[in-house]
Amino acid sequence: MKNILLFGAGKSATVLINYLLSEAESNNWMIIVVDANQELILKKTNAHPLSKAIVSDINDAQKRGDLISAADIVISMMPPALHILIAKDCIQYSTSLLTASYIDDQLKSMDAAIKEKGLIFLCEMGLDPGIDHMSAMELIHSIIEKGGEITSFKSHCGGLVAPESDDNPWHYKISWNPRNVVLAGKAGAIYLEEGVSIEKKYEDLFKNAETVSFSDDKNAFKFGYYPNRNSLPYINLYQLDGVQTFVRTTLRHPDFMDGWNNIIELHLTDETPSYHSDEKTLMNFFKDYFQKQNFNDWLDKKLSVPFAESAKILEEIEQIETDLIEMDKTNLLTEKMEVANLILKQLYFLGMDDNKTYINKGFCSPADVLQFVLEKKLALQKNDRDMVVMLHEIEYKLQNEMHKVTSSLVVKGEDALKTAMAKTVGLPLGIAAKLILNGEITLTGLHIPIMKEIYTPVLKELKKQHIEFFEKDVVE
Repeated sequence: MKNILLFGAGKSATVLINYLLSEAESNNWMIIVVDANQELILKKTNAHPLSKAIVSDINDAQKRGDLISAADIVISMMPPALHILIAKDCIQYSTSLLTASYIDDQLKSMDAAIKEKGLIFLCEMGLDPGIDHMSAMELIHSIIEKGGEITSFKSHCGGLVAPESDDNPWHYKISWNPRNVVLAGKAGAIYLEEGVSIEKKYEDLFKNAETVSFSDDKNAFKFGYYPNRNSLPYINLYQLDGVQTFVRTTLRHPDFMDGWNNIIELHLTDETPSYHSDEKTLMNFFKDYFQKQNFNDWLDKKLSVPFAESAKILEEIEQIETDLIEMDKTNLLTEKMEVANLILKQLYFLGMDDNKTYINKGFCSPADVLQFVLEKKLALQKNDRDMVVMLHEIEYKLQNEMHKVTSSLVVKGEDALKTAMAKTVGLPLGIAAKLILNGEITLTGLHIPIMKEIYTPVLKELKKQHIEFFEKDVVE
């Protein structure tokens, strides 16, 4: 019997665990799930006879080493900063490792040791990064093989709320790590546009966001997007030297883009501890915090019209709307009214008038409070469905004609537990584990899934799980 060792039983592990257990009997596997929360593990494994629940602190080196030494393969769903602990033990005990996280410099420095041990460390094997790499490379290789010259590559991906569960002014609900939502974009972004390297600071990422529209065989969509981290290293990895435009982005509803830009301008993602939150309600926090941020002045400047005094910003939205309606309805003011309504509706939804929810997080940062707020106000409810959307846009020249190919993926979750995010992050890891243990992937060293030996069998299996792209290719 082979042992698959999984560290982490959080949000994105649900479908992964289900998949591994569904394959365990036919492949003679034991699925060992390690987490600090035993109840969480048992909820995910449902006491399956081919599963073991191990309660452990990841920082317990002795226990971690004992578990890894007895494993045939390890999957880490831990926060990225903790992968290095697991990776070092995997090398020491000659065990291959899979993660859904980006490769960092520490892992890169281990490449030689991984090869020397005859292991494979397969990273960026989730959704984004993961399915984006595999689906993009399949397209890129098919275009190159028929003689096409790729001039532009854009890849968009977003974890979103399904339209039928979209019932708030943010048009968003959290289906993954809420801390990552709070900190998204903090590193800024670098990408290539028409031959020019563009660098954007965090403060500018969500301003005047561009939009993308597309349709598949069932739906039509329009989303805003912001560039994601540093896209440039992927130009070489994707074998696209000479491409004029190359960018990887994150999708959000256009109203979310505007709202998050306001969150940044109001410094609510600041990670500096500065606020005593015990026995304070959300309304207490927002009132105190916005006074320090000169909220009324900020809103005046935002709208570019004298507004705050007449609108009485801190009153209920209904009163604010009434005040605005009574003002002179010029086109400009009507536009400003719409902007003000969205800003205030979004902030009130987050709890600007909530005098019942207590924070009680001790001395903390605005980002800590914001995370608490998102977890309370933007949580997926029991029967809510999330949605994962991915879109590749590739322009290429073939026989003196310019083509544009779009390849889109839309996956909806079943409920708040079996989410589309958990499905698209977890299944590639589970499939890769099966392919490696069964000898169908034989590569060694440190890899991301950009080679045919990896992406071809994984994408084939994903199609069986109803994760399949809809493709269009038109001559422009």
